[in-house]
Amino acid sequence: MTKIDAKASAPASAVKREVVITRVFNAPRGLVFKAWTDPEHMARWWGPKGFTNPICELDARVGCAWRIVMRSPAGIEYPCGGVYREIVEPERLGFTNIATDNEGNPVLDGLTTVIIAEHGGKTKLTLQTRAVAVVAHAAAYLAGMEAGWTQSLERLAEELARS
Repeated sequence: MTKIDAKASAPASAVKREVVITRVFNAPRGLVFKAWTDPEHMARWWGPKGFTNPICELDARVGCAWRIVMRSPAGIEYPCGGVYREIVEPERLGFTNIATDNEGNPVLDGLTTVIIAEHGGKTKLTLQTRAVAVVAHAAAYLAGMEAGWTQSLERLAEELARS
């Protein structure tokens, strides 16, 4: 399910998007939760296909921060981070999700919730994320948000299969 609220002529502050993705993983719920809270795991799967994460810092406690710098195959870096608002191990994570430029200025302001549930011996993950463009050029990032998260979850499935 994808909700889009964007108009080409709208100011950046009015351009927003919400994406909800549900996926079932053939892995135990505890391992799926760990993949979201352990920086070594997350560095291997976060971001679209072909991206790497040369910086992946997580302090998975409520009120504490996370920071990732994604690097595209072309070498362009995309910093992001936020603060954990909710952690209920092993079932739920909530965190702000702020994309910035290389000078640390916000580009997107977002909020993400991840629900991790038992599902017939597997794990059902529901990701709900929404973001607002803070600057005009960030509308392009919103346009690719669902594809980026879908690819991240595909990479997460690969990471879980290796673990």
